[in-house]
Amino acid sequence: MIAASPNKEVKLYKIEELKAGLKRVSLHINGKQKKLEWNMPNTGTKPQVFYTDLTGDGEKEAIIIIQTGRGTGLDIYDIHVIQAEDLSEIKVQRYDDIVAKQIKSKVTKNGDGTLAISVKTQGKEYHFDYDFDPAPKHKQDELYFGGVVIYGVENQTINLYLGASVGISPSYVCDFNITYKFDRAKKEYIVDQIKVEPVEK
Repeated sequence: MIAASPNKEVKLYKIEELKAGLKRVSLHINGKQKKLEWNMPNTGTKPQVFYTDLTGDGEKEAIIIIQTGRGTGLDIYDIHVIQAEDLSEIKVQRYDDIVAKQIKSKVTKNGDGTLAISVKTQGKEYHFDYDFDPAPKHKQDELYFGGVVIYGVENQTINLYLGASVGISPSYVCDFNITYKFDRAKKEYIVDQIKVEPVEK
């Protein structure tokens, strides 16, 4: 067994192991089981497993959060939500889709070596300065995403912590704290609220 929910309703077992990590796993929910091909590289961090009602229909779902990337400036997770009744997966809107559809950003280099950063999302605008330019010779017009993608579950809600960066290294300049909601028409979890906070230096 790789991991389990706190009360052991959901259990994750390995089937096929490669040098880089697991390729095939077996998911067990209250006695039902399903074989899955998930990307589970060996990062040294165990999967997180939850069993709670995320849709609000009174039925619990299994949530498995897997670290898929780790390193300097990298902390990347993936999330799977599985219905207990038929072991089908419910789609969770990906971070890159959220960025493409709901986040607009602009990075401007100031003459004093600082950066002016602006963000527009969900009808709100955020403006702040970053007190140094980590890559003066690097042209960057907007924020970069994808280096820090961390999912969590709190109060029966999926949360996503998304880091936004500048430079090649990268340097993280602001955080996007995103909550999800269940869209019954689409039968998937979509973005609900997005909050933006500059990184405290």
